[in-house]
Amino acid sequence: MKTTIELPDVIVRQMKILAAERRVTLRELVLQGLEQVLTEKQVTARSRAKKLFAAMDGLPAFAAKDRLSRPDANAR
Repeated sequence: MKTTIELPDVIVRQMKILAAERRVTLRELVLQGLEQVLTEKQVTARSRAKKLFAAMDGLPAFAAKDRLSRPDANAR
């Protein structure tokens, strides 16, 4: 898919230099950057969820033993 975005000239110059240093195309450089951002986002969301559930385990009303199982939750 093709798309057009507007980038500041200084960023484009830095991108071109970095792409040349790494011996990749601008397209490859942008794809690498986007993939890294998307991966970090998934990891961050996963770690936030783990922290949330760990915190909930410390609360009496949300203890793991009191949570519904997946089948029980789906049945409701």
